[in-house]
Amino acid sequence: MNHDEFEIFVSETIAELPDWVQESLHNIEFLVEDEADEFLDPEGEGLLGLYTGVPLPERGTDYAGELPDVIYVFRRPHLEMGLPPSALREEVAKTLIHEIAHYFGIDDDHLDEIGWG
Repeated sequence: MNHDEFEIFVSETIAELPDWVQESLHNIEFLVEDEADEFLDPEGEGLLGLYTGVPLPERGTDYAGELPDVIYVFRRPHLEMGLPPSALREEVAKTLIHEIAHYFGIDDDHLDEIGWG
């Protein structure tokens, strides 16, 4: 699956998320990259996704005029799993939900506790 096809695949997966999730996302962009570079993944963990920005609970009354937060979805690590399309869609959705959870202020420890780590 080339980059453009995967980007469409991710967009379709985002569109399938529950309405309440989509309606809760403010000042955020979704970007597809082939893989994380050393800036996004300095420890070389082979990330599937990454949230960068100011989580909602940390936004104060002075939060205005900020650049959008970003949720990255990395194509190559997903494709390297060798999953059929339906399972790949589930994995992309899991990645998106994990990163959206960070946007809502839920940290990795809590995600591990509830089985989303």
